[in-house]
Amino acid sequence: MSTQTVVQDSRELLRFPVGRAPRPPKISPLELQKAIAAIAALPENLRSAVVGLTDEQLDTPYRDGGWSVRTLVHHVADSHLNMFIRFKLALTEDWPTIRPYEQDAWAVLADSKLPVEVSLALIESLHRRWVALMEAMTDIDWKRGFVHPETGRFTLPQAVMLYDWHGRHHTAHVTELRNRMGWKGFEV
Repeated sequence: MSTQTVVQDSRELLRFPVGRAPRPPKISPLELQKAIAAIAALPENLRSAVVGLTDEQLDTPYRDGGWSVRTLVHHVADSHLNMFIRFKLALTEDWPTIRPYEQDAWAVLADSKLPVEVSLALIESLHRRWVALMEAMTDIDWKRGFVHPETGRFTLPQAVMLYDWHGRHHTAHVTELRNRMGWKGFEV
């Protein structure tokens, strides 16, 4: 293996510590159940990943060219709030076309400088509602979805799989940074 390949592989691992986002065409009921459980666990897992970090550590990028841990936590809140709304649109409209948002532009707005606790509390409340919604869905509800103008149709099970991944992906950014930097005091 060449040095260039090793460098590319390590950059890929820093960027995608749990692999790239899935979009499986078929999702079994067990896979869906596991993904919902992961979404339910995210608030506690993310909180555990950032517990005890100083402001300096929270303002450290998880990789060169990446967001700081603080920005990442606020991004998770922004992204998951958007997906919750997309879920509700899909459950109340016929394959709605959703509106994308500029996540990099959102990441530099003033609210992304707030203490992480603000978004951790939002994620906790949001996920409680989202999981309750998913647990109440019928088989017919699970056949619904939405259209993303850039990436096409998403069924609600595909969206669940994506957001199971999204939460694990960003939590791993934090835990891997903590491991690399020797910042102890967390368990996920």
